[in-house]
Amino acid sequence: MDHLMQGMFGERSLTKVAGIYADRDQAEAMVGRALRLPGMQRTQVRLLGPQDARASRRDLFGRKLEPEQAGIWRTIVRSHMVTGLAGAVAGVLFYAWLLRGGQPMVASSPLLAFIAIVGFATTFGLLFGGLVSLRPDHIRLISHVRSALRAGNWAVVVHPTDSHQALVSQDLLEGSGAAQVLSTL
Repeated sequence: MDHLMQGMFGERSLTKVAGIYADRDQAEAMVGRALRLPGMQRTQVRLLGPQDARASRRDLFGRKLEPEQAGIWRTIVRSHMVTGLAGAVAGVLFYAWLLRGGQPMVASSPLLAFIAIVGFATTFGLLFGGLVSLRPDHIRLISHVRSALRAGNWAVVVHPTDSHQALVSQDLLEGSGAAQVLSTL
């Protein structure tokens, strides 16, 4: 399943797991424990403190919470290509089903029906690609982390590269006594 998702997204890390901590020592200890997880690299674990809440938006989002800027652009292109093509294929299949079933509106004007059905299906596929590109799950996590940092808390953000790392990271943070653990889809 991870390979199928990687085909639509241009980022290595599709999931983010964040733990909110009241003090720096506990957060730093969690960074050390997270780095000892199997296959985890230094670039996948970030420590954010109250000073990061005062950083400019681009600095905070660009480097700490969304480190794969080039991957985001690849995600935008790939998601639109994949979902647009899937919509077009679904439209062609739906058109063929209607034509074969003898639908009078399709049978009386097959070219216009084909253009309309496939055009709308492709459009809806592209709209879905836009929704996927927006990553609303990331926006929710980022806003919660930013609010916690402004309140003087610390955050450990883990960028797992596969579903196993995501599950292990979430279990580690949940078992650490974090005030709150958040994750994206």
